[in-house]
Amino acid sequence: MANSLLIVHVDVSVLPDRVDEFLAETEVNATASRQEPGVVRFDVLQDREDPGHLVLVEIYQGENDAADHKATPHYNQWRHAVEPMMARARLSTRYTNVSPDDSGW
Repeated sequence: MANSLLIVHVDVSVLPDRVDEFLAETEVNATASRQEPGVVRFDVLQDREDPGHLVLVEIYQGENDAADHKATPHYNQWRHAVEPMMARARLSTRYTNVSPDDSGW
């Protein structure tokens, strides 16, 4: 069986004076996202050297689940709330799972 998981890394740079506020808004979104049926994982990572540099690791069962996530009220609330907190536009990179195979998740 071919791997179908979609892994998305969202690279975020947050204004230094808005990091705590960004983390609070992101926790609300992440907690709700983890309840979505097509979400395998939704992790929030913070750079040890630069607290304003964060990476969201979103793992979906497939493309449709990622699209469904972007249609949720919690995602749209998050997107609008955090936009003014960012030092630059967020960068998103999409990956295909290679190892372990999808059954290992």
